[in-house]
Amino acid sequence: MARKKLTVVISQGPGKNPTKRQLEEDIATQLMLNGTADVSLIPHLYDLPYDHHGLDWLRSIDSDMVVVSWLYERAARWVLDRNGIPGQVGLTQLPSDEADEDGEEELPVEEATSGIGSVKPLNRKIYVLDLRQSSDSAVYVNEIERIAREATTSLVTLSLGLSLSPAPSPQPAKPAAAPFSLPFSFPTAAAGNGAASPPPAASPEPRRRWYPVIDYSRCTNCMECIDFCLFGVYGVDALDRILVEEQDNCKRGCPACSRVCPANAIIFPEHKTAAIAGAPTTGAGDFKIDLSKLFGAPSALEIAAMERDTELVADGRDAVGLAVGIPKRQADKPCGPQDDLDKLMDGLDALDF
Repeated sequence: MARKKLTVVISQGPGKNPTKRQLEEDIATQLMLNGTADVSLIPHLYDLPYDHHGLDWLRSIDSDMVVVSWLYERAARWVLDRNGIPGQVGLTQLPSDEADEDGEEELPVEEATSGIGSVKPLNRKIYVLDLRQSSDSAVYVNEIERIAREATTSLVTLSLGLSLSPAPSPQPAKPAAAPFSLPFSFPTAAAGNGAASPPPAASPEPRRRWYPVIDYSRCTNCMECIDFCLFGVYGVDALDRILVEEQDNCKRGCPACSRVCPANAIIFPEHKTAAIAGAPTTGAGDFKIDLSKLFGAPSALEIAAMERDTELVADGRDAVGLAVGIPKRQADKPCGPQDDLDKLMDGLDALDF
């Protein structure tokens, strides 16, 4: 049986930045002219509602995907998972324009595996490419062609702009959607040579959104986020797993729950701080010493409480400070066997700063 071409889905970045648009166009044009893939476009993945027809089409693909995004890989992967597009991690070999301070390339970080994991991930790989890693379109085209040569399944998908976690609630089964693309602002290849599918009727651009995305490879289901958030964002599913239930209740620009998560499992893909936006880290087991305490600056927990109070007051409610929803691991608690964090703090106290 003839092997199908890869499907490249370009999830366009938010806004109309001409430099970003040019990179998207260059990648799509090169892939189509090379005949490497069937190219389609969707709007910014993070902004799409669950029932958007672009997501319906992505859910209809049950083979390998390549996702090219303006988001960090971890953020894009869990945005997809949230929208019912799960899969195994596909390893990529994308070089970066950037090097560390010593001029050496950053080593890849292993995916954390201490969390509760995705619900029934499909037995297929999702490859995620971050468009911020290089300004050279050839870098992405070459990597896609490498994946196309090595892939053992029939389809690969690129998504230039988002990420996900489990669907808020079970959705009724839907028939497979037709290939989806937006109108291109650049020439398309001839039919049969990797041309994009005919665009559907124009639809309004999705509004910009702000909501947390849970990385279930790290989440331990401790429920500290649902205790801390007072805006009804979080809920529990039929399997008693934490989930983002009412994402549009989240307050734009507020990442407070991410700061109190002990597993670093909550991502805000649009946040300006890389660690909160889903940048690679070595995993949930790392201890992060908050040196700001040594110099009198607010701790991460105090910052989170202040961010939450700001939104409460804006809603006409009373500020609660550190009196409500504070994680037990960070508040006064009965004496018991010391854990590693207790020992670490005792060691800092012993230094007598």
